Amino acid sequence: MEYCIFTEPHLGATYDDELAYAQTAERLGFTGYFRSDHYLSGMGDGLPGPTDAWTTLAGLARETSRIRIGTLVSPVTFRHPGSLAIQVAQVDAMSGGRVELGLGAGWFEREHRAYGIPFPAKRFDLLEEQLEIVTGLWATPDGETYSFSGTNYQLVEAPGLPKPLQQPVPVIIGGGGPRRTPDLVARFAREYNIGFPEDHQIPERIDNLRAACDRIGRDPATVRLSIAMSTVAGRDDAEVARRAGRIGKTVADVRDGTNIVGDAAEIGERIALYRSFGIERVYFQLLDLQDVSHVEYLGEVLADLPR
Repeated sequence: MEYCIFTEPHLGATYDDELAYAQTAERLGFTGYFRSDHYLSGMGDGLPGPTDAWTTLAGLARETSRIRIGTLVSPVTFRHPGSLAIQVAQVDAMSGGRVELGLGAGWFEREHRAYGIPFPAKRFDLLEEQLEIVTGLWATPDGETYSFSGTNYQLVEAPGLPKPLQQPVPVIIGGGGPRRTPDLVARFAREYNIGFPEDHQIPERIDNLRAACDRIGRDPATVRLSIAMSTVAGRDDAEVARRAGRIGKTVADVRDGTNIVGDAAEIGERIALYRSFGIERVYFQLLDLQDVSHVEYLGEVLADLPR
């Protein structure tokens, strides 16, 4: 089992806040530090403002040495796939080959209006073409060129440079759709993130992925299964209540039967459940990036759990 920290910096965080989280997670043996890719807060005042995901990851690439870094997930509306392929390849090189690209269709229309970013209706079509282009550029042999003619993007004799150190860079696709999302995972992804499901939804989503792999003859065992879950951890109820309050929630709000909430024993029970479904990676979504002690406590708990 792999354990990753997952943050939402658009809710209110500086680069230094993210750096402290990532370096603490690295020191405590977490597999990865991942962040969302948003420009507008959907809760609270969002101060001090957003940070750009791939600018942040470029900085973290040089200020960490072991931990894997990436997005969960970048929306296709923010970047042209040609530029994105260059950015990710460069950050992968800057990190020594530790980058993972989560890519999704995007959903937050209001942040697009706020910053003048187009928000087309058929974003899944954009996602499919971007996946083809980004992976196609990276796979193009040195000295050859890559062209693509689609409905939304046209590339003419692109050199497919620079190359990432990893061949290939792991691609993460997430979501709960019954057909199209699993089909894209089977075609393009190293990892399927089943999102924030209720427990009873997990088997169905995994079955949908297996069916998609069967349709194209891919071994579903080659796709890593992961889950992301809001996390409010603490040694006792008072600590849980304090952390819940910091993100504008009550204990009753976070103890919904699905979130990862509570002390070491409760966290261990949730991890054991995920393991029983065949899930191999857990993303602990932490919403208060000024509370580095939250990462430290989770690190203590996970040190006693099986990997």
